[in-house]
Amino acid sequence: MATKKQPWYMNAFFYQVHVRAYCDSNADGIGDLLGLVSKLDYIKALGVDCVWIMPIYPSPLNDDGYDIADYYDVHPDYGVIEDFQHLVQAAHERGLKVIADLVLNHTSDQHPWFQAARSDPNSKYHDYYVWSDTNDKYSDARIIFLDTEESNWTYDEEAGQYYWHRFYSSQPDLNYDNPEVREEMLNVMKFWLDLGIDGFRADAVPYLIEREGTNCENLPETHEILKSIRAYLDANYQDKILLAEANQWPKDVRPYFGDGDEFHMGFHFPVMPRIYMAIKQGDATPIRWIMAQTPDIPEGTQWCTFLRNHDELTLEMVTEEERQWMWEQYAPVPRMRQNLGIRRRLAPLLDNDPRKILLANALLYSLPGAPIIYYGDEIGMGDNIWLPDRNGVRTPMQWNAGLNAGFSEAPPEMLYEPIITEGKFSYKIVNVAAEENDPESLLTKMKHLIRVRHENPILAMGAYEFLAPEVNAVLAIHRSLDSEDLVCILNLTEQPQKLDLDLSRWNGAKVIDLLTEDPFPGITGEPYAIALKPWTFHWLKLSSEA
Repeated sequence: MATKKQPWYMNAFFYQVHVRAYCDSNADGIGDLLGLVSKLDYIKALGVDCVWIMPIYPSPLNDDGYDIADYYDVHPDYGVIEDFQHLVQAAHERGLKVIADLVLNHTSDQHPWFQAARSDPNSKYHDYYVWSDTNDKYSDARIIFLDTEESNWTYDEEAGQYYWHRFYSSQPDLNYDNPEVREEMLNVMKFWLDLGIDGFRADAVPYLIEREGTNCENLPETHEILKSIRAYLDANYQDKILLAEANQWPKDVRPYFGDGDEFHMGFHFPVMPRIYMAIKQGDATPIRWIMAQTPDIPEGTQWCTFLRNHDELTLEMVTEEERQWMWEQYAPVPRMRQNLGIRRRLAPLLDNDPRKILLANALLYSLPGAPIIYYGDEIGMGDNIWLPDRNGVRTPMQWNAGLNAGFSEAPPEMLYEPIITEGKFSYKIVNVAAEENDPESLLTKMKHLIRVRHENPILAMGAYEFLAPEVNAVLAIHRSLDSEDLVCILNLTEQPQKLDLDLSRWNGAKVIDLLTEDPFPGITGEPYAIALKPWTFHWLKLSSEA
């Protein structure tokens, strides 16, 4: 164990919940906050520490709630503010934390601020947004939603001007050069923090400020604003976190940690596609390469890692050649592709093979960081690529083999999206009830993997080095923390593999597999021989104690 007490998030597991998709308490076909409350015992039993809930604010739902029409309330589909307070209290009673999405960059065009802004150029709210008489400013900024938007500017008839947006045209960007906007966002934070929430995942943070002659991403002024948000949080609250969603290369995410005075955590996006590359190629090279591109981060900050989430599997940070290869391998049907990514869930991506699913998770957990599990991936849920936008990976949680998979008592045609009923991912086969008491199920094995990872903070926080770099079929990683040593060994192929490791610096050490608690042969001066079955892995603890 690490001697110094670390902040809670350093060795945490996060569980991402789409409230709409999780559990419906009032039979209207839509998941809600009280439904989520009813499932907290399940979430706790999974072994996670913190629930991240996707946006629950009033919204026209053009972007599944990331288009906010009111920052200070709950969408009526999900309940009322008191339900949210109940959720936070019930989670805290179980030792779970709760973080929510803080959408800083933009609002919905239905937000009263924007409605006031467009209807009156003299309104103070006009300056809450970014306007121009032409659509040729900031031309170096890329268009993020390439398959739906032709420009970052949209002409508003009522205002007689263009407004700026980095995402959908129904999501005008806020103007962070306006001090009132910055003040407003601190008020929004205060409102939810005072309700007991444990922090925020801050959405789309690289885009807060626009400057001519730049790509309008990661600008120094953006970092100044984010540091002021962190300073406000630290001055007024204890033990609360900010998690940065900056879909950027690790070197560009590094400044979002500041000197430990900006974000507590940041997503590590590009490690994710390379886990899929490594498993499909049976080659550890992509993992070693991306970790070599990953800078050190300040003490007391942590990477947040994941295999899947509510968006497409992003292929922004791979080469054009790698993207085409990933599409061929993982999204052979054109409908599986979206933007620069893939709209599929974890289990379908990995051929519904529990060995590969567990290997992908074990690989993620063998690297530093705090992992996120996307709801339903722990049971191996499938997807529906024929639903619009990214909704195919946001279908109802499959609780049991009963009506609507136990998600809702509404008539099936009333559900916000259909349950998966066909094939090997049908809710009759893939559901919590079927897996909960089955020692061989994916859910049972995931719980075990999570528990062992959690009990060994060395995996979250320890230093790492790659062993046997000349071998590609097997990834071997030495993890160390204080006087503790662990070697993670993962067979990335469908063939049995043999590996000779040089572990002579631990001569005389005893070896135990943390996952099975089985003893392995002790270390001598000889090469350490390990045989691995296809797609298997070991976490070997090296100890000098007798």
